[in-house]
Amino acid sequence: MTGSLIIVAAYILDRIIGDPRWIPHPVIGMGKLITFVERIIRRYALSARALRWAGLLLPLTVVGVAYVLTWLAVFLLGQIHAWLAIGSEVLLIATTIASKGLKDAGMAVYRELHSGDLPAARTALGMIVGRDTQELDEPEIVRGTVETIAENIVDAIISPLFYALIGGAPLAMAYRAVNTLDSMVGYKNEKYLHLGWASARLDDAANYIPARLTAVLLVSAAWLKRLEPLRSWLTVRRDARMHPSPNSGFPESAVAGALGVRLGGYNVYHGVRFFRAYMGDPLRPLEAEDIRRTTVLMFLSSWLFVLLCVVAGGIRWIVMPPQ
Repeated sequence: MTGSLIIVAAYILDRIIGDPRWIPHPVIGMGKLITFVERIIRRYALSARALRWAGLLLPLTVVGVAYVLTWLAVFLLGQIHAWLAIGSEVLLIATTIASKGLKDAGMAVYRELHSGDLPAARTALGMIVGRDTQELDEPEIVRGTVETIAENIVDAIISPLFYALIGGAPLAMAYRAVNTLDSMVGYKNEKYLHLGWASARLDDAANYIPARLTAVLLVSAAWLKRLEPLRSWLTVRRDARMHPSPNSGFPESAVAGALGVRLGGYNVYHGVRFFRAYMGDPLRPLEAEDIRRTTVLMFLSSWLFVLLCVVAGGIRWIVMPPQ
């Protein structure tokens, strides 16, 4: 039961304080470690074949270090006092999730749209997406924001909490290392095609179950908000696997169905236009209020998962009571 209550406390802590800049964030350290290991690998792996083998070494090293250091920190603090171990787990798990940060980023775009400042809204969106935003109109700005919030419900909230439930702060931090690796080296471009393949595949595998669980949670959240849970579920069944990512289509299609809008379409990256499969049906135009609605669905689905963690902890306590 203690582990479930730690997750509740960590989630509440993130909702309250998010990631204040004055607190050193573990992801910064992970980024530096990834850069350091990559530099060493590129010094010795000079062929494409060598880089592909080294692509296995990179996630093993970074994820392993993240797990071991977190476990060691919690263990050593626990030798001083049990409450220090519990407090450190709460704080460390809170750093692996970003519910407040995701909400703040989305609402920054919403506020600029609400005030009618399209250039500022484009700039705010450009802070959280990789696509070009300079020429986007309001519906496309809304689409980019809704897609980003929906997609990140998985890797910024549900996945780290899922792994925290299984293995506490060490496994949650290991997941965050996996996600950081994917964001830094998991690209199919010339630089990372060979070195980053294992990191990208590992991220896909790590998010496989949480992404599908998130879709179910979003359908449930749509029911609680009296939106369209049946349409949300049917949209997931029809459209989720059309997304180029094996996981991102699940939360995006769930949100699209719940709101009655269509996501996906043409995006521009560095001046090059790409098409991404549509998610949902265009039953009405996208509007700025859809950003706020998606944020509400994000929080509801997150709370539902936290509740599931409490229930799971209670069942475990009943079946395997502490000695």
